[in-house]
Formats: sequence, structure tokens, C-alpha cells
Amino acid sequence: MMTYKGYMAHVEYDDEAKVFHGEVINTRDVITFQGRSVDELEQAFRDSVDDYLDFCRERGEEPEKPYSGQFVVRVSPDVHRDIALAAKRAGKSMNAWIAECLERDAKAALGS
Repeated sequence: MMTYKGYMAHVEYDDEAKVFHGEVINTRDVITFQGRSVDELEQAFRDSVDDYLDFCRERGEEPEKPYSGQFVVRVSPDVHRDIALAAKRAGKSMNAWIAECLERDAKAALGS
């Protein structure tokens, strides 16, 4: 995983073309890059993110920020009820209870 200015990228190697290609994964906007060596790939990643930020600035648009901290989750009414009850029993808001559960499970899934 590569990170630059808060943007994270996933990289794959194309053995037929003999080139690394990457894509920023924490934005809906499409930011891609490629390189034949690790140094070239890292520079292309930084250049692509900088180009994206410059392009947004030139157009007077805000670049999409990686992870705003908000997202919508749809669940069944039964799950919604169970979450509300579990949060109430824990003395927390639903938002705080869900955030705690997600943080715990995400860390466990990532091994951190």
C-alpha cells in the first residue's frame, strides 16, 4: 500500500507489459499511475496526486478528501432495533456504539 497526502493506492504488476500500475483507492475520483521501477512508480504516484490536486484547484473545485468519516449503512429494521437496544444498554448513542464496534472489528481484520 502506498500513501501520499492522505491518498492511498493499490499497486499491481503486469508481467506481460513489464510495468507496475496503480490506482488511488480512497476516493471516488479516478487517479491512476504506472512505472517500470519502484522509484518510477513512487514518483508517478506523487505526480498523479499532485496533478489531481492542481486540476481541482484550476477548476475551482474541492478535491475529494479521502475518508470524510461519514458513510451511510442500510440495515434491516430488526438490525436497526437491535443496534439501538445494544447502544442504550451500553449507555452510548447509536453512533458511538457503532463506531466503537467498527473500529474494533476493522483493527482485528487488519491485524492491528
